[in-house]
Amino acid sequence: MADVRLASAQGKWILLTTVLGSSMAMVDSTVVNVALPRMGRDLDADLAALQWTVNAYMLTLAGLILLGGALGDRFGRRRIFVLGVVWFASASLLCGIAPDAAVLIAARALQGVGGALLTPGSLALIQASFHPDDRARAVGLWSGFGGIGAAVGPFLGGWLVDGPGWRWVFLLNVPLALLCVPIALRHVPESGDGRIHGRGFDVLGAVLGALCLAFVTYALIEAETGSVPVVVAAVAGVATGVAFVRVERRRPDPMMPPEIFASRQFTAVNIVTLFVYAAFSGFFFLAALQLQVVSGYSALAAGTALLPITVLMLLLSSRAGALGERIGPRIPLTVGPVLCAAGVLLMLRVGPDASYPTDVLPALLVMGLGMVTLVAPLTATVLASVSTEHAGLASGINNAAARAAGLIAVAALPLIAGMGPEAYRDPAQFDDAFTTAMPVCAGLLLAAAALAFTTVRRPPADCHHPECRTHASVTAPPLEGEQGGSGHAGTDEPGGPGLAGQAERNRPHPSGE
Repeated sequence: MADVRLASAQGKWILLTTVLGSSMAMVDSTVVNVALPRMGRDLDADLAALQWTVNAYMLTLAGLILLGGALGDRFGRRRIFVLGVVWFASASLLCGIAPDAAVLIAARALQGVGGALLTPGSLALIQASFHPDDRARAVGLWSGFGGIGAAVGPFLGGWLVDGPGWRWVFLLNVPLALLCVPIALRHVPESGDGRIHGRGFDVLGAVLGALCLAFVTYALIEAETGSVPVVVAAVAGVATGVAFVRVERRRPDPMMPPEIFASRQFTAVNIVTLFVYAAFSGFFFLAALQLQVVSGYSALAAGTALLPITVLMLLLSSRAGALGERIGPRIPLTVGPVLCAAGVLLMLRVGPDASYPTDVLPALLVMGLGMVTLVAPLTATVLASVSTEHAGLASGINNAAARAAGLIAVAALPLIAGMGPEAYRDPAQFDDAFTTAMPVCAGLLLAAAALAFTTVRRPPADCHHPECRTHASVTAPPLEGEQGGSGHAGTDEPGGPGLAGQAERNRPHPSGE
């Protein structure tokens, strides 16, 4: 029953559990980029291996995050959340003891599976457990503490890399899991939706989506070799993508119902999301390397250098969301990407012996202000473009789209910029490639601004509004749930139907048409 009060001892334990679980995944996603140069040197890995270290995680997370929410709805949200925490920590341990790059990449893929189970589950537990009068405040505290974790992540990661070593970036998740799991089992009530137990899962859709991303990613990362496997992977990526669309059109309970894209505004905002988060992921992947490889920063200095963006989002995202509600999303979704593009181009000043106050900080402040302006209204527009009962599903699709865009960007940008396998070991070569890549990121952001200006309209007054008012993650927009539902979709009932239960009756709202 969703009747736990936030002020009660149990309520505090539930909040602590969900914050610990979600922070594991959020902190991990923000610190790995800082550790990449040291990983490459210690494991004698080339640039492609570093790309796969990032992308293996994003691949399984993006491909399975929608399925993860549905599993919680059917088998119990606490059970799947705990499974995700244990899985994530076990994969983190394997990352921490990996003897070579191949094992590290495989372990990162397993980490993504755990992330797909625990990420939607943390919010779902809050919405299914707390009394309706306390739910909004609980979600606000959860997102706020998660933002603090995201802010601490780069600093903590840099300190670990320069101190105990990069392996502790992953090993740190093990004690967090050992703290989180017993609390969850003792204090968090189980919840689920008994009405969906007879329905099937779209496992085939999830597998085809993940395979499509995997084949395309491999083809982009290995494209310079021009080998037969690259051509085969590219063809297979197209084929599995077509198969995914066909399966989703024909299944009675698809993971990503095509009908939801009947809303033109929902489709347009998701395309904006693809452009924006492709640029963001490419920027953060390359900027962390540029600061260390070219500018000579230590891992700690590089992690700390990027902190202003996260701090700005943590402090101002809720206010930006309120402003977007007052003036409508069109202006924020146009101005935000333009500011981000300006920040990206200012990073072209960051070269050898770059000064932080005069070269790095101005670019990051402009970039951060752009992200603040953009992210909250983007989430609100996604939720407003479909009916209230499908807001959680829409949020899950938007989150998965952002992660898929980041996956493709990390694979494609080094290819577009002409980075060789050993580019991160050669400051001059990496600086030249960085100078080529940043205008590409800026171009994606300007394309997003143009699309938003021409397609986004003010949503109806009675549309669904975001519950996660504070957001500080730079890797993807926040997951949102329904009022009282799961982390993907629900109703006002405690433990209302989640993504699996909503898929069968998905009828997009006419708003945004």
